[in-house]
Amino acid sequence: MKLFVRDLTVIDATYLDPSRGFVGESFQVDVLLDGELNEQSMILDFSLVKKQIKKIIDAEVDHKLLVPHDAPQCSVSIENERTQIDYILDDKSIIQLKSPHEAYCLLECERVTDALLEAYLEEVILMKLPENVTGLSIKLRTESISTPYYQYTHGLKKHNGNCQRIAHGHRSKIDIFINGEYSENWVKQWAQRWADIYLASESDVIERSELSFITLESPVPVHCSAYHAPQGYFELLMPASRCEVLNNDTTVEELAGFICKTIKQEEGSKTVTVYAYEGIGKGAIAEL
Repeated sequence: MKLFVRDLTVIDATYLDPSRGFVGESFQVDVLLDGELNEQSMILDFSLVKKQIKKIIDAEVDHKLLVPHDAPQCSVSIENERTQIDYILDDKSIIQLKSPHEAYCLLECERVTDALLEAYLEEVILMKLPENVTGLSIKLRTESISTPYYQYTHGLKKHNGNCQRIAHGHRSKIDIFINGEYSENWVKQWAQRWADIYLASESDVIERSELSFITLESPVPVHCSAYHAPQGYFELLMPASRCEVLNNDTTVEELAGFICKTIKQEEGSKTVTVYAYEGIGKGAIAEL
């Protein structure tokens, strides 16, 4: 007997890629369970599927940086309260982070793929399910988006939840209207501008010398951010060319407002409306 749940939850996370650097991603999660019927004539109560499995997924991968632990260009140093990640990209530029342990998911692989992440989740979830559940299949799906979209990574230091982690991300569509008409040109411009981008807040920028860890030599200019949040102290060094620094927080509300104001400067008296998404099915609207 099999039990299925489609769109169980959404995973918003970022993974490290040797050519792209930080890649923000949003996955819809489908679950398929194999097993024998229990004393309630069920494989597993749907409420438990939704609560228990979602809780495991949230704890393991959601709002985390997915790290290919076995990649030759990746070094992981686990200390008492924080873990440091050193990652060398194909162009020899570097990404370094030092954050509380829960900010990462360390995967035994050389490259993060959908199939690898599905297999990892299947293994960790199945171990925590009742004995009558004999098999589990996890399917990760990205949202079907017919228009240009961007993938960004950020951290929200003021957030009390897991959004405070300095490197988590989203795969997001964007809709822009000028005088009520959809603007394919503006949508394309922003999708290109924020492709695989790290969005930082100006208030979090620090000097390289202020980082608490020893930095690797970089062939390109670097950006450094750091902040204290409820989960601990977060630090980041990365290529400056892969980052855009904003003079505000990087909540989706602020991002929608920033995009809208930037376009308004060029469009003048025309009405600009921006629908900025944060992952799948949620976001903010700004209009000027």
